[in-house]
Amino acid sequence: MCRRWPWATRPGSGGAATRSRPKPPVLLRTRAGRYSHPARLTAPLAMARRPSILFVNQHYWPDVASTGQHLTDLAEHLVRAGFDVGVLCGQSGYKGQLDAPAHEVHNGVEITRLRTTSFGRARHLGRIVDYGAFYAQVLARLLTGPRVDLVVSLTTPPLLSFAASLAKRARGQRYAIWSMDLHPDAEVALGMLDEGGAAARGLHALNDAGYRGADLVIDLGFRMKERIEAKGVRPERLTTIEVWSDGDEVYPVAPADNPLRRELGLRDDQFVVMYSGNAGLAHRFDEVLETMRRMKDDDRVFFLFVGGGPRKAEIEAFAQSHGLRNFRYANYFPREQLAESLSVGDVHLLTLREAMAGIAVPGKLYGILAAGRPVVMVGPERSEPARTIREAGVGVVVDPAADGGRGGADRLEAALRTLADEPAERRATGERAREVFLKHYDRPILCDAWAEALRAQIPTPVSV
Repeated sequence: MCRRWPWATRPGSGGAATRSRPKPPVLLRTRAGRYSHPARLTAPLAMARRPSILFVNQHYWPDVASTGQHLTDLAEHLVRAGFDVGVLCGQSGYKGQLDAPAHEVHNGVEITRLRTTSFGRARHLGRIVDYGAFYAQVLARLLTGPRVDLVVSLTTPPLLSFAASLAKRARGQRYAIWSMDLHPDAEVALGMLDEGGAAARGLHALNDAGYRGADLVIDLGFRMKERIEAKGVRPERLTTIEVWSDGDEVYPVAPADNPLRRELGLRDDQFVVMYSGNAGLAHRFDEVLETMRRMKDDDRVFFLFVGGGPRKAEIEAFAQSHGLRNFRYANYFPREQLAESLSVGDVHLLTLREAMAGIAVPGKLYGILAAGRPVVMVGPERSEPARTIREAGVGVVVDPAADGGRGGADRLEAALRTLADEPAERRATGERAREVFLKHYDRPILCDAWAEALRAQIPTPVSV
């Protein structure tokens, strides 16, 4: 039987240990939005026992979903920082059923994968059934499983925090929320639910109750913080810790040294405008597509999309119908090639719908900064990524609402032509992006901030 999580009856062994490197200073974001330097973490060896954390999320290693990858980074970091860490996740992943056991230990993390339905993401009903099956098993585990110092629920599927709140009421189990996005806020903003309808009101009531009962809520930025406070969460329970990229994994690769540019048939002197990641309903593409149409005969410019998402077919259909020859949509590259993939672009596009500001915070920004590339954002000025881009001086923000939505494509085209015409300024902006990333958004810095925030929630154990 596993030592820490009694329900994990068939432990396995994990992979290779994560690479070691010097520890950066511990930095924690305050409500005012600036980083402070709290006291160093207490040495794990000075404690009588290791504090125990249980994370709950649909996705975890080896799942490729972004939330699963970030949770894997954090869970393994916390093990090295002196925590006992368990994860409740699903055996059905982002791309279907995972080839992974129901129970195993990987890099020190106890993983329990719950068997649920796997109807997939193609249909809303199938996704709801999958979520419901996972939710029911999580609730049973939280109500009957071993107690831990803190349960941390993510937001896939929605309402996990409400399950944690029920466990807190029933047995006093403390819990925190890692608010990756907000539901049903997203569904309402996208027009999938009527704000005044019974379904939206019921889901808001359950979700808001889960947030209000949490001992700690980790938000991703100032707009999300505002939305969560509006749910009745006390400000002192909110802490901002952004998502991250890994500076050892993602780094600048020069065009001449990048094998993917040659594989994709791109010239070293070609100016590549890249959109990498999910093309989802939260993103806007009207201005991007119009700019692509206007620049379709400019041989020095190439538009490269990498990834997938529900808007992919629409983008490909637009390119075909308008005869765009300087365009390609490529599939995702393996994570091991992320540095080369993100470095293919000379500049990256980031887009966000106005209604989604503070509901979803595009984590792709931090990978772009890690790759040392400028960012051109099409979206609201008053949003987390726009504030970072402006304050750090790492790109351009084009807010279509600034002039009533009439000149967005004009300003986007002008920004891209300026970046294409000024390679020296473009390189300087990219270097600044890398510096900002290493100072504020590298994985060890933000995972250390997480460790500090979690320790503050756990009673100090008896010292040896």
